[in-house]
Amino acid sequence: MIYLKTPEEIEKIQAACTLVSRTLGEVAKCVAPGVTTRHLDNVAREFILDNGGHPACLGYGGFPATLCIEVNETVVHGFPSGYELREGDIVGVDTVVELNGYNGDMCYTFPVGEVSPEVMKLLVTTKQSLYKGIEAAQEGRRIGDIANAVQTYCERRGYTVVREMCGHGIGRKMHEEPEVPNYGRRGIGPLLKKGMVICIEPMINLGSRNIVIMSDGWQCRTKDRKPSAHYEHTIAIEPEGPRVLTTFDYIAQALGENFV
Repeated sequence: MIYLKTPEEIEKIQAACTLVSRTLGEVAKCVAPGVTTRHLDNVAREFILDNGGHPACLGYGGFPATLCIEVNETVVHGFPSGYELREGDIVGVDTVVELNGYNGDMCYTFPVGEVSPEVMKLLVTTKQSLYKGIEAAQEGRRIGDIANAVQTYCERRGYTVVREMCGHGIGRKMHEEPEVPNYGRRGIGPLLKKGMVICIEPMINLGSRNIVIMSDGWQCRTKDRKPSAHYEHTIAIEPEGPRVLTTFDYIAQALGENFV
């Protein structure tokens, strides 16, 4: 069942989204060669707790960390570890913050130092496809319009779309209905209505769209081990157009001229 939020509930989700956005801004300050992904996780957890929030991923279904860490070919749900980031890596950082009973969800894929031109193009295209999906999230249209906007934008540029993982509704729970896939036909799927709050999150591969789920049941990588990029915003459907509740502004402030 799709739960439509009241304006008051959307404001509470907005507060959680502001905190998750600030959290990734803090993480952005630390992304550099030689930094372990476990350190990024510690920074995020401490910042969330210090600001009155709860790291919603930690313990969710047994997930062991605050952040999902996605290095290079990891598509989603990667574990923080002692791995030291290297020049030329990319690292997706995905997390959910719960604040006063409501959740905010966001992901950003960072280049580590200088990355290859083809990988940078993947990052830029994936991020742009997120905004194409947001543009399609208009009241009275359907989930398939969002999915098709992401898919066509990326596939026309030679990339592939992960089909097994998708976006979702959000509110009091981290994952609510409806599912928000990144591929599909226009005009199908649930109707977009005022009060819906959803997460749009393209997961786009440089090579094949095929993925492998690791034996831990969580970590997911590309089958061909080519890089994958992932960006996410939480948005609310409103009559005047989609309202983006998360923001990359804190990341931009942290990275300055290096913001991509």
